[in-house]
Amino acid sequence: MSLEITTAMVKQYHENVQLLSQQKGSRLRNAVRFETVRGQYGFFDQIGATSARKRTARHADTPLVSTPHSRRRVNTVDFDWADLLDSLDEVKLLGSPVSKYAINASAAFGRAMDDEIIAAFDGTAYTGVDGGTETSFDSTNNSIAHGSTSMTVAKILSCKEILDGWDVDPDIARFIALTSTQVTALLNATEVKSADYNTVKALAAGQIDTFCGFKFIQTERLLVPATTSRACFAWAEDGMLLGVGQDIKTDIGPRRDKNMAVQVYVNMSIGATRMEEKKVVRVYCWEGA
Repeated sequence: MSLEITTAMVKQYHENVQLLSQQKGSRLRNAVRFETVRGQYGFFDQIGATSARKRTARHADTPLVSTPHSRRRVNTVDFDWADLLDSLDEVKLLGSPVSKYAINASAAFGRAMDDEIIAAFDGTAYTGVDGGTETSFDSTNNSIAHGSTSMTVAKILSCKEILDGWDVDPDIARFIALTSTQVTALLNATEVKSADYNTVKALAAGQIDTFCGFKFIQTERLLVPATTSRACFAWAEDGMLLGVGQDIKTDIGPRRDKNMAVQVYVNMSIGATRMEEKKVVRVYCWEGA
């Protein structure tokens, strides 16, 4: 065999560009109230509960019951993203990665959308006529301590009890956001392994979907504070709002000022807010040693 045969050996290249592991798009967008916003701020009016008055006399004056009004403000913030592919570089490639650039950017915007929603779960909400009043999360009544445990059936039941105790309409869809660590903890719970406690047979499907009236959404974007416990959240769908001034918009075209390089440009304008303190529960889950 010729010692120079290696010159003729073939190197195979593939046109497909692989996207590395990442959360592709938003996982929380469809689990919250969605509204279009025009302008920097969006205002959403609300009315509170009233009480019926018992009639104590015939032909008495008609009572005047004043309906309480409130308002929430959502602040929109702008995001953008761009990358360039030089026209001379493109001819050297087997296939153009432009479409993958756009897909990659859209996935990043979906994650940014989730980050805004997560920050609003227990962040400051802005209320009042002009949205200038700061309203804090109800840490006293709507927060569950970690108790040196991860997510447990008892904590899920406590979430249900809190929402039910505030008379949150049970017909409104309910969700719990948690990470893979909490999912593993639940899969190891004997209650969830039993079909008596889990109508969707989560273990048979290899994942937890619905339990105790909550739809589970797994996301790894929930932050771990310095105490090594992670804040997970349970909420009623209309208890959180995503305001969209401009949805994810992609533009692909040549840049004359960059030697005709192809630019992939993506932007959006969004904001999120908690609409009602009674409809969001924070659940701390221990992740320490």
